[in-house]
Amino acid sequence: MTRIATIHRKTAETDIQLVFNLNGTGIAKVATGVGFLDHMLTLFAKHGMFDLEVAAIGDLHIDQHHTTEDVGICLGKALAQAAGDKHGLSRYGSMTLPMDETLVTSALDLSGRVKFIYQVKFPTEKIGQFDTELVEEFWQAFAANAQMNLHLVLHHGTNSHHIAEGLFKATARALRQATTIDPRQTGVPSSKGSL
Repeated sequence: MTRIATIHRKTAETDIQLVFNLNGTGIAKVATGVGFLDHMLTLFAKHGMFDLEVAAIGDLHIDQHHTTEDVGICLGKALAQAAGDKHGLSRYGSMTLPMDETLVTSALDLSGRVKFIYQVKFPTEKIGQFDTELVEEFWQAFAANAQMNLHLVLHHGTNSHHIAEGLFKATARALRQATTIDPRQTGVPSSKGSL
């Protein structure tokens, strides 16, 4: 089953080309102009076993906000497109993941309904040149455009880089669970008959 999506989104602020393959092997080719975001997307692909290509041109002379948010929008749209009618999907996924002193949980449901819960406080405002508030912006945009429930919780942690990395890795692994085809699941994974 081919589960690949290609997204092109162009606005006055960004121009993004993205290819997302749910049946990948963890290969990433990412160039957003935002170094920390590239790092997070690369490990997201690796831990989700997704193939991901992103080429983004954004108004980085202003700041990194629009690029980060718009990549989240495109990745969410790509997930929704690649998941298709969701027949056979496991649907739910969760991962509680340690990253050195940090412990995070990502829990999600590919329900077709948007709910984003973010219980994360970063100890610093920056990770290098990257604003830590943009982590929330990215995941909020992703969840809304993927039409999913996404709950991100920080249990404890003192290093901002570890917290952000933990969130991306945990969500990748939760998505890997949720998008796995269950051979026992016939049709859509809902008693309602639709998602």
